[in-house]
Amino acid sequence: MSLVYAGICCHAPGITNRPETANPSDLSELKKQFEVLREEIEATSPAAIVMISSEHFGNFFNNNMPTFAIGMANYYEGPIEDPDWLGIPKVRVPGNQELSRRLIQNILNDAEVSFSEEWKFDHGMMVPLHHVTPDYDTPIIPVNINCQAPPLTPLQRAYEFGVALRKAIDALPENIALLGTGGTSHWPCTPDSGKINTEWDEVFLKRWSDNDIGAMTAYSDEDILQDAGSGALEIRTSIAVAGAAGGHGEIRFYRPIPVFACGCLIATMSID
Repeated sequence: MSLVYAGICCHAPGITNRPETANPSDLSELKKQFEVLREEIEATSPAAIVMISSEHFGNFFNNNMPTFAIGMANYYEGPIEDPDWLGIPKVRVPGNQELSRRLIQNILNDAEVSFSEEWKFDHGMMVPLHHVTPDYDTPIIPVNINCQAPPLTPLQRAYEFGVALRKAIDALPENIALLGTGGTSHWPCTPDSGKINTEWDEVFLKRWSDNDIGAMTAYSDEDILQDAGSGALEIRTSIAVAGAAGGHGEIRFYRPIPVFACGCLIATMSID
């Protein structure tokens, strides 16, 4: 078939690591919106969920850092972190090597990607999966965009990667859902951890919802680091989803939750 669903969500480890520290109403609404996301994805009966995330030096490091990478395995294990710390038990997440191979072959017509047959999922994958596929019964095709080790791909290229991904997905006969995970403003592993620039987040999310390519990709990395922290370099994952979906977004949930060190986010985008 083609791309049947597109959305984005946060993946802060605090959501599962220390949920009791959040405002109860914030946590309740966040969980509710994750559940809606799960129900909507399940309703499309996807053969796989393509999940675009940012890797946190769990598999790729500066000695071998692909700009774009796609998993090509029949299963993936996670979390790579201590499961007691993350609050998610170790599981084997299903993949689909043959489907991944066809997707990669398709996308190579329009974009350069690396692939990996070994991939241990960190919180960037596991926190969303814990909520969206709690039974781990839907194959996952992981996609990584380098968001942490400069030189980083320009934001425009992240959007173009999304366009190429959409073309590759639409060439498949299966239903495919797409979920991007990452953060807006946050300052992880720094003295400013817990700081959130809500105004910056809201401006970016408006640009994303409008699928305003020029505005969405106008940020320089220097400005992002100054105004929104290193964690906001992850907007590349959301931008790629916008490129793939091509429609307009609906912000289902956005609230700054300092104890989770970010603004928590769930949104969907229509497919044009």
